[in-house]
Order: sequence, then C-alpha cells, then structure tokens
Amino acid sequence: MRSHWGWGVEADAPDAAAQRKLARTLKEQLGWDSLLPTEAVAVEDLTLPEPKVALPATLATLASVDVRDRAQHTYGRSYRDVARAHAGRFDHPPDAVVRPTSQAEVANVLDWASEVDVAVIPYGGGSSVCGGVEPDVGTPGRGVISLDMEALAGLIDLEVTDRAARFAAGTYGPAVNDALRPHGLTLRHFPQSFEFSTVGGWVATRAGGHFATGPTHIDDFVESITMETPAGAWESRRLPGSGAGPSPDRLVMGSEGVLGVICEAWLRVQPRPTFRASASVGFETLDAGVRAVRALAQSGLSPANCRLLDPVEALLAGPAASGATGAVLIVGFEGADHALGEVLSRALELCGDHGGDVAPGAMSVREGSGEPARSGAEEAWRSSFLRAPYQRDALVGLGVVVETFETACLWSRFEATDAAIRASIRNAMDQAGLEGIVSMRVTHAYPDGVAPYYTVMARPTPAHGQPVGVNDRIARWDAVKEASMEAITTERATATHHHAVGRDHRSAYDRQRPPLFAEALRAVKSRLDPSGIMNPGVLIDAG
Repeated sequence: MRSHWGWGVEADAPDAAAQRKLARTLKEQLGWDSLLPTEAVAVEDLTLPEPKVALPATLATLASVDVRDRAQHTYGRSYRDVARAHAGRFDHPPDAVVRPTSQAEVANVLDWASEVDVAVIPYGGGSSVCGGVEPDVGTPGRGVISLDMEALAGLIDLEVTDRAARFAAGTYGPAVNDALRPHGLTLRHFPQSFEFSTVGGWVATRAGGHFATGPTHIDDFVESITMETPAGAWESRRLPGSGAGPSPDRLVMGSEGVLGVICEAWLRVQPRPTFRASASVGFETLDAGVRAVRALAQSGLSPANCRLLDPVEALLAGPAASGATGAVLIVGFEGADHALGEVLSRALELCGDHGGDVAPGAMSVREGSGEPARSGAEEAWRSSFLRAPYQRDALVGLGVVVETFETACLWSRFEATDAAIRASIRNAMDQAGLEGIVSMRVTHAYPDGVAPYYTVMARPTPAHGQPVGVNDRIARWDAVKEASMEAITTERATATHHHAVGRDHRSAYDRQRPPLFAEALRAVKSRLDPSGIMNPGVLIDAG
C-alpha cells in the first residue's frame, strides 16, 4: 500500500529500529545526539475538511473521497510535503480524487470543471519534489480535484521497425520496462522516482533520467504527444525529426499540467543492453574529479554513468565510495552492440591524466547473450540511489531538515557557481539556526556544461531551549531553499535541471525565462484553458 505521507510503499519505509540505527550513524559521523524516532500521524487519526464540491452523477463513479486517497494526493514528496504530512498537517486536500479510464472521460471531467470553476491538478505518481501537485490554488473556498491518471495505463502500440512504443500516460516506470522486455527493448529512462512515477509525469516535468550523458531527459525520447485540454484534444504527428516551425511537443514537455492533461505518448525505445563495464575512481580533490568528468564529457565516449561524489557525499555513500577519502567518480558504460572493455580502459586513462586512481577490485566488465547484472561500485551506488528517498523520510522522522536541489551551468562557470551556491547555503543555514553538512555530486555531464546536485542535511538548533516543531523546521527549510534559488539565479544557472519548476522553483524560473516568453505562455494558456482550471499557480500565476 502506498504511503499516505512519505515515499513509496508503507512496507518499505524505515521502521523505528532503522531510524534508531540511522541516529547512531549520524552521531558517529556528525556528532549529533538526542535524535529520537517519531511516528507519522496515522490515517485513522486524520481529520480532513469536508469536500466542497461533488461530481455529477455521470462522473461520480470515477471519484473517491476516501481519507487516505485525499491525504495521499494532497502533497508531492518534497521535504516540506513529507514534514507536514508526517505531522498530520494536510493543509489543502483535494475535494476528490478522480480516476478517468479513457481520454473521453478526461475530456468530460475538464468540461465539467470548466463549467463550475473547479481547479484540476493532473497527478501521475505524486513523486514531485517541487510543489507541483499540491492542490493549493490560491483561492480560498475554490473546489479542487486531483486527476489521477493511473487507470489510463499500459502499452498501447509498438512499432519494432521504428523502435517506438505508445504508452498511456498513467503507466508507471516498472510497467514500461515489463511491457518492453519481452521484445528485447527498453526505454532507457530511469529517474530516481522510476518506481513511483509515470510516462505522463515524465513528459509534463521534462524529467531527467539516471544516465549521465547521451539521451537522458524525456525530451530525447518523445516522438509524439496526445493531450486533452479544456479547449479540445491535441495530438502531434509522429516523426523522427522535423524542421517545420516550432515544435508542438516542446510546448507540452515541461508544461506541468497547466495547459492540459497528457493522455498518451509515443516514445523512442532501444535494444536492452547486453554489455556493461564500470569502475570506481578515487581523486584526492574534487577539482581533479571535475576536470576528469569534463574530459569524459568532451571525449565522445558517452558513459552511461558518470557520477562524481564530493568528499562529504563519498563518505556518506558508504560502500559505493570504495573506502576513498577524497572525491569518487563512478563511471560506467552499457550497450547492446559491442564489448566495452576497451572503452572503459580509455575512460580510465583520461581519469588517470587527472590523478584518478582505480581501487583494487573496483572495476567490472560483463558481457554475454543476456542482460548482464550490475555489480561492484555501480550496483552499490544504484542501490543507495534508489533507497535515498526512504532514508530522507527516516531523517524527517528524526527531526532532521533535509533538502536536495540541482541545477546546471557551463563548464566555464562551474567553479564560481559551485562556490557561490555553497557559500549562500552555508550563510542561510547559519542565519536559520541549522547546523549540518552541504554535499554535492555531479549527476549529468555535457560537452558544454555540468549538472551539480546538492544535498543539505541539518539539525535545527533549539529555539529558546524548546524542541523545534514542524512549522519551525519548515520555515528554516524555506530559508535554505530561497537562498539556493537566489544563488542559482545570480550565477545564471538553471532553476532546475530535472526536478521541474512546480511552486518551489518559481522565483528562479520567473527570472530565467525572457519576459516576452512568459507573456506568450500566458496567452497559450488562455487559449487552451480559458477558465484557468489547470494546475493554477504552477509556471503561471493563478488568474
């Protein structure tokens, strides 16, 4: 059963024993004491406001007003979301959760909502970490529904010759993989939220995947999109490429539910990998590791994995860091056509040119007729990567403030940008009464730039000797978030590389986009959503 307050499913969430173990680890590594586990407020103890609206009889069978359902759809899974939900605070629950089973039903729901001025929040897997699915529409008393697309799911069509597959928007990541596996194919799009995010959500948020170079954003895989808007249906033509004017798909990708509801997408797929090669490389300094990543990104070797962990991140990563005390680079290759041992050897030569050292036993080369299993540093990192959201929830239960944010900047600006972000965050932590760590890892690398990903983990210092409550912790988190957005904007980096904009990144996004583009986007929304029902307040101010 999905958790009503935290990441994933309840059965996989860390229990009190796991939280106590984590508290001991934090005491050993950071000297933090007095961290005690707390339990989330149970569904049975929640009291939500009565629904303000009711769907007509023709749509009522699609709707749920169950307390767990409404609570689960109140938030995404950012720190602010999880902290409030853990404390039993569900400030803006939807009046109903609606699950259409066809595009026609989506259209009927939007028609009704437009007529009665009910806001509609498209909902995929609910894994947003930027406030993108919260039904806080800025107008007290306005009705709101969460439009959950999970019933519109599955592989609809497959063109093996074209290497393209058409999926319904509510298809979760594992179901995408399962549908393609019998055909020897894969989408090769694996965001950290893979298990709990959907095709429609990936497209709506311009999601980035795990792979560090080459095709990684969903942008690279989209061939065509079908969307239902309050003004009517929208479907683009399937093409391998086109120079015919501005792309309709580019307008939909990243629209975050403000223009309409994505119902289907044709996606480019590829053969499943049968060759893998990976290694863990240690560097004495982060700067040396960054230079090695730039060399790899500009070499044309296209590693699938090129994750650089700064010394703090490497320490916290445990076995994935292979015991190194400096920065650690996990580099890996995979493919379906040829052995990769020589490619990995060349990559390690480039790392060696910048002082990189491969630890004994930290290299793995696998090949064969079937899909090879991951092992070594690559698998240790992958396991840590997928468990991280559960770990974050355990930290919330211990009263720790946790924030992650990512950006991207040009190589020529990275050193200054990294220094400015760290300094800004540190200053905000000091002013907000937070003691802790700031760590960074490089997640994606391009020939012209890099995407750094920052983690803040802090313990609030008591206010006047009193325990720090959830409202106080969130206020301190807000200060750190605001400082990160300000530094990113000042350094001319991007508001987000793969987490989307939502409500949390609006301040930086508003200053990143040209003013005329903002006006043009508002005009498009006015045409497609004349009543302003679609996800009010995201990307565009609620009208």
